[in-house]
Amino acid sequence: MVAQSEGQKDSVRTRVADWLFKSLWVWESRRNDVKVDVYRKMIWPEISGKVLDLGPGFAKSLKFLSHATSGDGSFVVDPAVISAYTALEPNPFLYDKLHRNAEENGFSVRYDSHSYPEGAGRDTRAAREDAVPFSIVRGTLDDAGRIPQAVLDGAPYDTVLTSFSMCTVRDPESTVANIIRLLRPGGKYVFIEHVLQPDVGDPHVAEDNNKVDVRFWASVQNFINPLWKAIGHGCNINRRTGDTIANAEGWESVDYKSVRPVIDLQSRIMPLSFGIARKATK
Repeated sequence: MVAQSEGQKDSVRTRVADWLFKSLWVWESRRNDVKVDVYRKMIWPEISGKVLDLGPGFAKSLKFLSHATSGDGSFVVDPAVISAYTALEPNPFLYDKLHRNAEENGFSVRYDSHSYPEGAGRDTRAAREDAVPFSIVRGTLDDAGRIPQAVLDGAPYDTVLTSFSMCTVRDPESTVANIIRLLRPGGKYVFIEHVLQPDVGDPHVAEDNNKVDVRFWASVQNFINPLWKAIGHGCNINRRTGDTIANAEGWESVDYKSVRPVIDLQSRIMPLSFGIARKATK
């Protein structure tokens, strides 16, 4: 038997981890949407123009984009609002549902042949003439030197979007810096992320709940994060993502809120920050 090289071992581990995450996310995303969609609906109408979605997963939130009735009577993403959509997703095991959700919302799907050659022959075959193009690209924004060429070619973007993606990036500060670089001047970064329990008295907390012992649950988040990260495909539950975004250089404004929903035990370790950051025009 030929021993695997270290790189091959990493590749196998990555594939297994990607598959396990997909299997978990099929179930978990349903629970997650029940708690999060009410907040997505508040900011998704701001998504417009040429869009880059970082880590969309199954992209079930496409249904909250602006829609219109097409010439054939279909209710689809409005091409007058969304001109192009790039889904930058590193996990290919999520692509089947991602592809299906995109087509159900009227997009014409194509795969980037350079980052994901396995997608050859899977593009939408019978797209409407006015269908908005939807590109599936494999990769991340973790490293400025390794951003897929298809993403760079599509820049600058009018809107960059993240939804429960910043928890898994290796370097949040670098990722935010890359988001700013890829946005056009005046472009928008729309985000909703789970975060470390905000401090008592944090001015960004718009929906508080006195049932939450903030200090206790923040300590729980910090304590269990190493295990959570190991079993959650790199997910961190103790990041201050709202602050990371707000503190980055290059914004004209950052408007975000934090909420402490108390629906179940998981909500206590996954409060949310969501909002919109606008890139400076100069």
